[in-house]
Amino acid sequence: MNVYEYALIRVVPDVERGELINAGVIVYCQDRDYLCARVALDEPRLLALAPDTDLDAVRHALTAYELACAPETGPLKGEALGGRFRWLTAPRSTIVRTGPVHPGLTEDPGAALDRLMARLVLRTAQK
Repeated sequence: MNVYEYALIRVVPDVERGELINAGVIVYCQDRDYLCARVALDEPRLLALAPDTDLDAVRHALTAYELACAPETGPLKGEALGGRFRWLTAPRSTIVRTGPVHPGLTEDPGAALDRLMARLVLRTAQK
């Protein structure tokens, strides 16, 4: 088993109301040299919470997380994976931000990412 870390990517359209939507997950596994972010924005749900949300800006910010994890491209391509993960999960006061970092154990970090996305973002995992 390998230790991995993950954080939810959240959209917080109105800080004062404190409501948020899980819109993605970042998974980092040092032992497997793995870093990946996957996003899926539930736009109708977001607009129900905050009708004036700039969806293009939110989509752009979410895509930046995925690009930052890409091994050969993106704005952090020269950084070590651990450094990228720490930079991506650093506290921010923006509409798109990550939640706290959580640990786990897995043989396959990609499968862990799939499971986390299904359960925490897409809400499709069986209970």
